[in-house]
Amino acid sequence: MEMESTPLLTPYKMGDFNLAHRVVLAPLTRCRAFGNVPQPEHMALYYRQRATPGGFLIAEACAVSESARGYPDVPGLWTHQQVEAWKPIVDAVHASGAVFFAQLWHTGRASPSEFQPNGQAPISSTDKQIPAQVNHSGDVNTFAVPRRLETEEIPHVVNDFRVAARNAIKAGFDGVEIHAANGYLFDQFMKDSTNDRDDSYGGSLENRCRFTAEVMAAVADEVGANRLGVRLSPFADYMDCHDSNPEALALHVIDETLNPLGVLYCHMVEPRMRVNPDDGIMTLEHMLLPFRRAFRGTFIANGGYDREEGNDAIARGRGYADLIAYGRIFLANPDLPMRFAKNAPLNKYDRSTFYTSDPVVGYTDYPFLDQL
Repeated sequence: MEMESTPLLTPYKMGDFNLAHRVVLAPLTRCRAFGNVPQPEHMALYYRQRATPGGFLIAEACAVSESARGYPDVPGLWTHQQVEAWKPIVDAVHASGAVFFAQLWHTGRASPSEFQPNGQAPISSTDKQIPAQVNHSGDVNTFAVPRRLETEEIPHVVNDFRVAARNAIKAGFDGVEIHAANGYLFDQFMKDSTNDRDDSYGGSLENRCRFTAEVMAAVADEVGANRLGVRLSPFADYMDCHDSNPEALALHVIDETLNPLGVLYCHMVEPRMRVNPDDGIMTLEHMLLPFRRAFRGTFIANGGYDREEGNDAIARGRGYADLIAYGRIFLANPDLPMRFAKNAPLNKYDRSTFYTSDPVVGYTDYPFLDQL
């Protein structure tokens, strides 16, 4: 398969983990964990289909507490039942020879009251409500008015992440990724469009990043920085959450938290393309290169890459990215590394089945190359 001629398929050593290739399964919410409990019957098959010897998979986001949920049937890692249910899924991935990390998640204000205990208000850095948003299916998502966390409550949320990380290791995961992106709780603290606090968690850049720093330190202390990654999206404006100086924000997190802790990897979302209003040309105003240069560990880029773009990013070596995380096309092509090796055509993904509850359709029924 001429692996050496395809940069994405060359080996890479990520800390203590020897990876056979650089194609990463990005964390993808699939809404098949009924009652917030992982379902080994179909989830083990889903992940095993996408596992390869020396591959690296990041599991779908796992809620760290009952109040962390924002969507139906997402898995958790806050109860003994959830830990036990994850074990056979993790075992299936390991039996295929892959490395498996759990992503830890708190949606914060990005949650309707129906997913909150007793219908209570979701917690956040702020009491500002997210405006109603139209989703990919054309439906309108509405969000509850959040409750601003009191200063003395924040250490309890930090501890939720510590416990969830401990539970992930109990379940057999090789490590954890903190989901500090996409407009969820960490972004709500870090970005100045949403953080309107006047305590030690608001105002200055250092204060706005304090919650992230405390969680990263707590989880590193619990499982080891060599088992810890983080996902960031400094340029994104998901969930009405954006920052006036995203470059400074991301560099602060890297320089003041990730590097001093020795965090294993930084997984960053590419900025979106922008249409220039003067000439109508699509342009990319920002790139991840400054963050790649600043971070001392493994750098993972994510955001609509195809085979050629991924190869180009890896071919530039430490100049841009070490690994590339693929989402939608890995969802639709369980044998994506093989298809990249053969430069084979890809299955098209069906967006309408991304978040359905069916344990097969749009989940484990995408065909492999040798089935076509």
